[in-house]
Amino acid sequence: MADERFEEYLRAARGHRPDGAFSGAAGGAACGDLVRVSVLVRGDRIADAGCDASGCGAAQAAASAAVELVRGETVLNAARVSAAAIAEELGGLSPGKLHAAELACDALHRALGAAVRCDASSPVVPGRLLVAMSGGVDSAVVALRGGDDAVAVTLELWSSPENDAERSCCSADAVRHARALAHRMGMAHFTLDLREEFRAGVVEPWLAEHEAGLTPNPCVRCNGSVRLDAMLDFADRIGAEALATGHYARVSDDGLLRAAVDGSKDQSYVLAALPRDALARMRFPLGELTKVEVRELAAEAKLSVAKKPDSQDLCFLAGTGRAAFLARHGGLNAQPGAILDTGGARVGTHAGYADYTIGQRKGLGIGGGIPRYVVSKDAATNVVVVGDREDLATRRVVLRDLRLHRPAEEVRTVRLRYRSRPVACRLDGDAVELEEPFDGAAPGQAAVLMAGDVVLGHATIA
Repeated sequence: MADERFEEYLRAARGHRPDGAFSGAAGGAACGDLVRVSVLVRGDRIADAGCDASGCGAAQAAASAAVELVRGETVLNAARVSAAAIAEELGGLSPGKLHAAELACDALHRALGAAVRCDASSPVVPGRLLVAMSGGVDSAVVALRGGDDAVAVTLELWSSPENDAERSCCSADAVRHARALAHRMGMAHFTLDLREEFRAGVVEPWLAEHEAGLTPNPCVRCNGSVRLDAMLDFADRIGAEALATGHYARVSDDGLLRAAVDGSKDQSYVLAALPRDALARMRFPLGELTKVEVRELAAEAKLSVAKKPDSQDLCFLAGTGRAAFLARHGGLNAQPGAILDTGGARVGTHAGYADYTIGQRKGLGIGGGIPRYVVSKDAATNVVVVGDREDLATRRVVLRDLRLHRPAEEVRTVRLRYRSRPVACRLDGDAVELEEPFDGAAPGQAAVLMAGDVVLGHATIA
C-alpha cells in the first residue's frame, strides 16, 4: 500500500506546460486513464517539466511524480527514470495500480525523446556510445560491450491497430520492453518517435513500388536514409562519439562496409546504402562474432533475451500479411488477373499481381506437374507470367541509381538478393555482366557491388 507520498502527489498542481516544451501522452479510452507529460530541455538539462492527467488518482499522482523526478536533472538522469522509480517515488503502488506508473513512464519518455532530439546539446564525451537497442539479444549484447557510459535508444517506427504489437520490433510495445531491459542493465534510455519519417521515407515508397509491379527492399532504404541518420543526429545531441548497432557487419581499414564473419547472419546487404561519413561514426561489435557466440555472451550475463527468437518479417508487416497491408495502407485492393506462360497461353488466374515476386514457385495456384516460377509481372495489364526455371536465368542485369565508392573496374562480384551468394561480374556502365547465370533478378531489389567481402557500391535493379 502506498504511503503518504501518494497523497502528496495526488494533491500536486497539474496542467502546467512550459513554453517551448515537448509533450508525450499515454493511455486513453481503452484504459480510462490519460497521462500527458511536457518537458523543456536546455543544453543537457531538464529546464522545466509539467503534466496533466485524467482518470484514476494513481494516474494523476504518477504524472506528478514523473515530473518531480526529472525537473532540473540532466537529460541522462531523466532517461534513467523507470516505471519502478515512479512507483517508488509514490511510496509504492499496489499491483492493480502499477499501470499508472507505466503510463507516466511512457508519456515521460515520449516527451523526453522529442525534446532531446530538437533542443538538447552536449559536448562530445570521449568513449560515450549511443546503442541502438531493439529489445532483442543482438542489441543487448552490444549494450553489454558498450562500457559504463553507453546510452540506449529505441525507435518507434510503426503503429497500426491491425498489427500484433508483440511481433513487431518497432512498435510502442517493443519500445517499452527495450526500455525496461536497458533500465535493468543500468542504462539511460531514450525513445525516438520516427513514425512520420518512416511512413514517408520507407512505407510510402514501398507501396508505390509494389503498385508499379516492382519488388522493393525497404530495409536498404530505411538504413540508408531514415533510421540510422536519425540516430547519428541524436548521438550528437547527447555527446556520443559513435553509434553502435547489433548488425552483423564490419568496416574495412579504409572505411568501407565489409561483410560479417558469420555469413549466415551477415547484414552488409541491407546496410549497403550507408554513406561513408555515416560509416565512420558507426560501430558493429558483433561483426567478428557468430550468432551462437552472441547468445552465449547473453546467457553468461543472465540477460532475459538470451533465447529470444529473431524477428523474421518486415517490421511493419508483423501481425499482418502483405496483401492485407497493401490494401489497407496503399489502396491496392487485389484484382484477379491472368497468369500466362511465356508463350502467352493462359494457365491460371492470380489473386493480385502485387502479392507475387520474381522467382516465386509456391502458391501460384496453377496445379502440379512441371514446376513453374514467376518470371515477370506487368502492373499495367495485371498479368503475371510464369515459366521454367531456365526462363529466370540472366547474365546481364540493368541498374539504376548507381553509387560507387571505388572505380568501376575494381568491382568483382554482385549480390542481387539479400540471402544470395555473390556472383562474379563486370560492371559495364549501367549494367553488370555476370560470369554465370542468375535466377530471378527482380526489378526494385538492391544490387550490392563488391570486391571480396568489401562493399564498393550499390544500385537498384532496373
